[in-house]
Amino acid sequence: MDDVRFRHATLADVPDLQPLVHHAYRGDRARVGWTHEADLLDAARIDSDALAESVGDPAQVILLAEKAGELIGCVHVTDKGEGLSYLGMLTVAAPLQAMGLGRRLIAEAESLARERFGATRMEMTVIVQRDELIEWYQRRDYRLTGERRPFPATDPRFGIPRRSDLAFVVMEKVLA
Repeated sequence: MDDVRFRHATLADVPDLQPLVHHAYRGDRARVGWTHEADLLDAARIDSDALAESVGDPAQVILLAEKAGELIGCVHVTDKGEGLSYLGMLTVAAPLQAMGLGRRLIAEAESLARERFGATRMEMTVIVQRDELIEWYQRRDYRLTGERRPFPATDPRFGIPRRSDLAFVVMEKVLA
């Protein structure tokens, strides 16, 4: 993965970005990778309108990873103010997972948060049932804060839950 190029998403990227994210997280195609939510949630992971809104917001950046001109991953960074940024939508195309691109996207996101938003801390939420993913983030120095947040089960923009006990754990990392 040495020949990966990173850049900020534009509105022109939204039509390619939405299916990349969806197929990495949801549906049978996502099952190729290990980070999917296909057993927990149905429906789209994110819609094109939400992506376009994020791209147009100066407090948000969607960082893209491309190889040979093909979109293979992304991560979303949001400035929350007071030195806090939020990392979300970490996506690696399912067939390319476990090759180190996720680690590189996190490093790029953390650097962007420090340089663009002046962040000293990065926060994320992970569905509590995703033990393997939580452990993966812990190996990248993200720590459980002890805080839990409810899953927006009645908002179809986040997906349709396949079980009633979904919730988020909050993880945080101090940025050096």
